[in-house]
Amino acid sequence: MNTADLGLPVEVPSTALFTDQYELTMLQAALKAGTAERRSVFEVFTRRLPEGRRYGVVAGTGRVLDAVENFRFDSDVLRFLRERAIVDDDTLDRLARYRFSGDIWGYPEGEVYFPGSPLLRVEGTFAECVLLETVILSILNHDSAIAAAASRMSSAAGDRPLIEMGARRTHELAAVAASRAAYIGGFATTSDLAAGFRYGIPTVGTSAHAFTLLHDSERDAFRAQVDSLGRGTTLLVDTYDVTEAVRLAVEVAGPELGAVRIDSGDLLLVAHRVRRQLDELGATGTRIIVTSDLDEYAIASLAAAPVDAYGVGTQLVTGSGHPTASMVYKLVARAESDDPASPLVPVAKKSSGGKTSVGGRKWAARRLDAQGVAEAEVVGTGAMPPELADRPLLVPLVKGGSVVARESLDVVRDRHRAARAGLPLSATQLSRGEPVIPTEYVHDRSGS
Repeated sequence: MNTADLGLPVEVPSTALFTDQYELTMLQAALKAGTAERRSVFEVFTRRLPEGRRYGVVAGTGRVLDAVENFRFDSDVLRFLRERAIVDDDTLDRLARYRFSGDIWGYPEGEVYFPGSPLLRVEGTFAECVLLETVILSILNHDSAIAAAASRMSSAAGDRPLIEMGARRTHELAAVAASRAAYIGGFATTSDLAAGFRYGIPTVGTSAHAFTLLHDSERDAFRAQVDSLGRGTTLLVDTYDVTEAVRLAVEVAGPELGAVRIDSGDLLLVAHRVRRQLDELGATGTRIIVTSDLDEYAIASLAAAPVDAYGVGTQLVTGSGHPTASMVYKLVARAESDDPASPLVPVAKKSSGGKTSVGGRKWAARRLDAQGVAEAEVVGTGAMPPELADRPLLVPLVKGGSVVARESLDVVRDRHRAARAGLPLSATQLSRGEPVIPTEYVHDRSGS
């Protein structure tokens, strides 16, 4: 459940200054040139996936919708812009009235994507669309990178649950967004209470080493925790000697002890030893949770270990080595004049150096093989071929400035699970490789 949808008292600030200055100066110049009202189409896409990634994950769409709704230039913001002489008075007057009134289409959140996929299509006047570039990219690049890492980790974990616990390893607000993206990618819970409050993600947590060190003995610490939280709690057993701690944990809590957590050492070896010891002590139902700077490769290496859950922090919130999805926001079509009936003209950057783009307002569909497995991402302009008409990927998100596609995180999470399951099996391999399916372009022969 997304608690933001329920109207809980969560204050969302204006997002108007989550932008780069050149977006405002472009607006000023376009107003003077008489081109600001030209109907325009911007698209978000990435030219390549991060090295080693076989697919991307769309995450952050719900936050983008919130950001667009709250893109307002209030009196304090306008005063700042006026005092710094960032734009002229005519532009300030225009900004004071800013409300996005266009349309946004996009891949539904949780869907997978590939190089060239038109993940988001923003349509309206140049004046209203150009200002949204930075805030849209900052959200999608961050959240999609985290969700992709989370997806790889959850695939490596199989049926074992994952706990997101990276709040202390990133910016306090980024931590909340990371928890949301991790949940989309397959994590079960978070330690971050702000994420639980804002998005309804299940929260967990018991104690750290400091709690053990606070007490005169490990036994005293375990007794205090069990007395407070019950026998089903999770006891941290690697502050001193793991073997002795496990013995004490079962002695204090009994065989009903919920779990033990291991946060250091050779996790594969220690997990086997702890499992054997727990079973010998009669605590056959006590689970083993491991933490300690895990990533998808470490999780995969523990597949044969008697581990019941994983806690992941640093590697998750930094995208497991790829903290951005490298998405861009490009103008791909614009009208010949400010007449609303003026036809759209495809435009594209043609410079060398690998930064070219494909012009035209695009659609996207995923072609499936005879077994229903994805075999190609098909992107085109003009009319979509009839054989792909039942597999469109873009859905309406905003119509006439109004959000039309808010969803709960559980729906998004389920969508991602289904989308990943629809890819070839090699999508979940951790070895380096190319995108698991190719991107094919279909050009509109009419040139429109």
